[in-house]
Amino acid sequence: MFLKPDHIPSKPGVYLFKGAKEKILYVGKAKNLKKRLQSYFQTPSRPDVRKSALMKDVRDLSYIVTANELEAFVLEANLIKQNRPRFNVILRDDKNYPYLKLTVNEEWPRLEVVRRVRKDGALYFGPYVPAGAMWEILSFIRKYFQIRDCAHRFEKRRRPCVQYQMDRCPAPCAGLVDREDYMRRIEEVRLFLVGEKKDLLENLRTTMERLSEALHYEDAVKIRDRIRAIEQAWESQKVVDPSLGDIDVVGYFMTGNDALFKVLFIRNGIMIGSKDFFLRYAADIPEPELMQGFLSQFYTKEIMPPSEIIVPVQPEEAKSLTAWLKKKRAGLVKIISPKAGKKRELLKMATENAMIACRNRKEEDPAAILKDLQEKLQVDSTIESIGACDISNISGSEAIGAFVYWVGGEFRKDRYRRLKIQTVSGIDDYAMMGEVLERLIGNLAETLPDLLIIDGGRGHLETARKVFERQGKRPMKAPVLIALAKDPDRAFLLTADLPADLEDRRKSSLLLKRIRDEAHRFAIGYHRTLRDRELFQSPLERIPGIGKKRRLELLRVFGSIEEIRNASVDDIANLKGFHKGIAENLLHVLRRIK
Repeated sequence: MFLKPDHIPSKPGVYLFKGAKEKILYVGKAKNLKKRLQSYFQTPSRPDVRKSALMKDVRDLSYIVTANELEAFVLEANLIKQNRPRFNVILRDDKNYPYLKLTVNEEWPRLEVVRRVRKDGALYFGPYVPAGAMWEILSFIRKYFQIRDCAHRFEKRRRPCVQYQMDRCPAPCAGLVDREDYMRRIEEVRLFLVGEKKDLLENLRTTMERLSEALHYEDAVKIRDRIRAIEQAWESQKVVDPSLGDIDVVGYFMTGNDALFKVLFIRNGIMIGSKDFFLRYAADIPEPELMQGFLSQFYTKEIMPPSEIIVPVQPEEAKSLTAWLKKKRAGLVKIISPKAGKKRELLKMATENAMIACRNRKEEDPAAILKDLQEKLQVDSTIESIGACDISNISGSEAIGAFVYWVGGEFRKDRYRRLKIQTVSGIDDYAMMGEVLERLIGNLAETLPDLLIIDGGRGHLETARKVFERQGKRPMKAPVLIALAKDPDRAFLLTADLPADLEDRRKSSLLLKRIRDEAHRFAIGYHRTLRDRELFQSPLERIPGIGKKRRLELLRVFGSIEEIRNASVDDIANLKGFHKGIAENLLHVLRRIK
């Protein structure tokens, strides 16, 4: 056991409790490290089950001193995100949410989808969760507001593309629209996205009347149709209250050991989306600490905080959290717990939706499904995590292996692996699977899943068994092995002569097939990437000794691969950066792969 922290300074910072093999169990922060750490070694007035469980596993601790509390807060959030310690509140959703970006910082602005908000002078609208509504909005704007959707730089005039022919773009690339008229359209897009109905419709009606008076009836009809479409689009929006502005409403519901958070995204008084977040093992965490952990991890994402965050209970370190959010937003951020009014009603709605989502999730309880799976596979050991391996190759070309990991009802993409086959040539699925498994064991020995799915039949399963037998002397827990075959879906087991039926529609069977299909999807995606890279790769890139500068020099002088191939050794050796040995090797390789 480590020494008690008497030597630790009384300064702000972050501390890390570690278990066996230096595995980080808990990350915390404190404005006084010494005082906070000493509290872990004092007998509490009331039993703290969570703290007792933590200290039972702790083997060492380390700390990092920071300049102030805010630095400690940011460092704590980043360390939790990187290490995902078991005793911290862990937000498993690792996605960044989509925004619409209006590039008013460009001469000819456009609207695009991004997942990172930057301080670049552009306007950002979102986040849109789920993303379906965002794509509908984008399609609507491109149809009725007619602004460019290309990313070209207009350094010189070019011919208008098909979007101009379809009346979807005014073709600024070809100089067919003046900038004042184009920027008026951009302002209309901005007004539409922020929900400024009155100003936008007044501007459009003024433009329609002006065109009508000038006898440009066809253009006036287009504006009239745009007004009608905008009015219909706004009728379908969930308008909460225009006076609310930008707020996130965070409700949550506890059941047993688990908690579910529901976030409602309201922008300019319009609800643009919502998102559920499920947290396991949260029962023993005090509400302020739970709220602190959720908010700090949620806003660590590439997401812009709104001006107000509505919560049912104030977070543990509200002052530090607010200061950090203010810095991230570059503007005022308030975290409030309203007692009455419209905001209180929204909080109640978020909480009720969290309760409904939590109960629905409980019906799909992963623990119950895994218990059923153990019975189906006749396995005595507990199954909590599942991995799956797949091989992808076409005629032995660019063969790769893929591994996916599932635990706690979710796929853990931080444990996914993609491997290029290195030791097997030609088509030999068994040998390829053997190589992939051996490399995975070396890479994931500490975190191998309880159950490992091999894509294939009994032959693939036997290959996997032999690999793990060869690794038997290593200090690791070997997973339960099964192989999944299709048409019909069935699972081959090492402990049974006949395969288990997976066509019974049981949730455990569906889970196995879902994990197998995810491994197949992951493998195919990587295989396509490699094939596309091979397709567009220059033959010069495959030749040892021919780097970027030499490739550019060859193409500058000779113009094409064919001309290089027809050149003499002396022609190439006389180029800057070349000599006779490089020239001979270059021509030998190029003429061999002709």
